[in-house]
Amino acid sequence: MERVSGVSCTVGESPTWSAAEGAWYWVDIPARRVWRMDGSTGAARYWDNAEMVACVAAKAGGGLIAGMESGIFSLSLGAEQTAAALKLATPAAGLGEGMRFNDGRCDRQGRFWAGTMFMDMSAARAVGQLYRYDAARGISAPFVSELLTQNGTAFSPDGRTMYLSDSHPQRRMVWAFDYDIADGVPSNRRVFADMTKEAGRPDGAAVDADGCYWICANDGGYLLRYTPEGKVDRRVEVPMLKPSMCAFGGKDLDTLLVTSIVSGKPEDAEWGGSVVLLRPGVKGVAETLFGA
Repeated sequence: MERVSGVSCTVGESPTWSAAEGAWYWVDIPARRVWRMDGSTGAARYWDNAEMVACVAAKAGGGLIAGMESGIFSLSLGAEQTAAALKLATPAAGLGEGMRFNDGRCDRQGRFWAGTMFMDMSAARAVGQLYRYDAARGISAPFVSELLTQNGTAFSPDGRTMYLSDSHPQRRMVWAFDYDIADGVPSNRRVFADMTKEAGRPDGAAVDADGCYWICANDGGYLLRYTPEGKVDRRVEVPMLKPSMCAFGGKDLDTLLVTSIVSGKPEDAEWGGSVVLLRPGVKGVAETLFGA
């Protein structure tokens, strides 16, 4: 396991690998930053933003698509320290005070999926919703509602299964859906993993080439790999208490980058908020660029 040097995030989230650039991207939500690390040199830099950036995916032609505080944005990352942001869409009903986007990623066809949450988790307001965005149709009506803390969005290698988690302490669930790859519509929601008995809550996730679902166990200090049948077959300990999301990348897609959140606990002082790279012995699936 290797720690990314010189990087510490308050709430590190949404890692993604850009094969075209040979680079990793991730965000630090409260810092309003997008980070980039060159996969060859390890050199890292960041861009500031006017709003909190919660999730990102690489776009065809360069730049990122992002779920932020007030909507879906296109981000251009140039020589300046601040990203150039262009708002693409806002949900028809708006986001409401105290809301923002949270977890998101593209499906295998290049459509962007992102969900919303009420930022004060202690309020336990089930007002989060899951949306789809594509350039041709814009932002959808919500496909899933009454979420406390939307998370864990991922797609099987063939794109025909969509995964979604709710990481709130009162939920701790992962669901699977059948996914219509032609229309981009999920259906047949069912429980995939009940994590109410786990020490960690289900946070961000990734899918490997075997079709297994890797979920970060936030508050537990480990990752779990679930088979497509919903059975745990691996547990990987990490040095930070609150791993937040993982993503496969690197030249051979055999590296897992894991972001984390500062817990404030003394035992987590050294590693909380760090970003680490590990080799789990399996390969991931290349992410589809938005609009590809």
